[in-house]
Amino acid sequence: MAEQGKSSRIRATGRRRRPPGKGRRAARIAAWSAAGVVLVGGCGVGYAYYTLNGNIDSVDINAALGGDSRPQDVDDGSMDILVLGSDSRAGANGDYGRDEGAARSDTAMIVHLYEGHKKASVVSVPRDTIVQRPDCKAADGSTVSGQRHAMFNTAFEAGGPACAVKTVEGMSGIRMDHFMQVDFTGFKKLIDDLGGVEVTTTRPIEDKSSHLDLAAGTHTLNGEQSLGLVRTRKGVGDGSDLGRIQLQQAFMKAFIEQATSVGVFGNPKKLWDLADTATKTITPDSELDGVKELSDFAGSLKDLGPDDVHMVTLPVQYDPADPDRVIPLEKQTAQVWQALRADRPIPASATKDAATGHAADVVR
Repeated sequence: MAEQGKSSRIRATGRRRRPPGKGRRAARIAAWSAAGVVLVGGCGVGYAYYTLNGNIDSVDINAALGGDSRPQDVDDGSMDILVLGSDSRAGANGDYGRDEGAARSDTAMIVHLYEGHKKASVVSVPRDTIVQRPDCKAADGSTVSGQRHAMFNTAFEAGGPACAVKTVEGMSGIRMDHFMQVDFTGFKKLIDDLGGVEVTTTRPIEDKSSHLDLAAGTHTLNGEQSLGLVRTRKGVGDGSDLGRIQLQQAFMKAFIEQATSVGVFGNPKKLWDLADTATKTITPDSELDGVKELSDFAGSLKDLGPDDVHMVTLPVQYDPADPDRVIPLEKQTAQVWQALRADRPIPASATKDAATGHAADVVR
């Protein structure tokens, strides 16, 4: 019998077929951003529907990669999504550095939704991780040769979203059902539309590179401050990308809590602002390239709260040959991928002896 995988059940809606739930009237568009989980609302008719659909750009990952060389599409009720935050400096993002004509994946998260979509695991991949990057197609159609020892974030630079997905699938042996890319500037506006996100810092954070200056205490961060927090690395822990990932994961928890408790569904203007910004901020794969598809996908996440999301960093160690790079811990990394392939929780032993960045308690 021909392969019947997850995507065959997801179809164009991005989720498995099942009766619609009561919470679907005001569905939340869900996208995991450079800082974490983006949960906002938006669905409309007529002009609103047309406008929001027109905001969405997408990429056809399936067409770019084909199916023959990809991992098996296992139909176990789970879903896997690669979420990237791009560090492109084009356009309004030029405030964060010079536009050099290329972008890398500044933030990378593999989101595994367990069967039933009531729990999730998020695996953050440090951008400086040394991986084997496969051959990829560049934007002009030429082939970019792979590398045995390449930084993970060069995959996006070399061949865009499809190359990033191909690299992750090669690392993990897990087929990505979906892809989402999140933009710097849109992320800031999304936070502002939401009304900010409350976090508590246990000590001052000052990082000139990310334009962040926070005293110890509780803060409601606006969009600019939130972006500064999730981009901070020199102001926390050991100054590595691992410390920044820990800030991102703490921010994720706070963001989910804010998004699920802010009560936007009773405020039509806030609902519209959030939906308008969100659909301009994300670039999904072609199976999630419409308001209905995103809404249906988000409807399957309506029971997912901050306590239901388990976040880990890919188990790595500092590269003895270059302390600015990290290399995966083979045994522990295998435990992570084996757990997700089996749709089981990631065991605590998977992160034992892994480098951390020493910033876990800075933000809560």
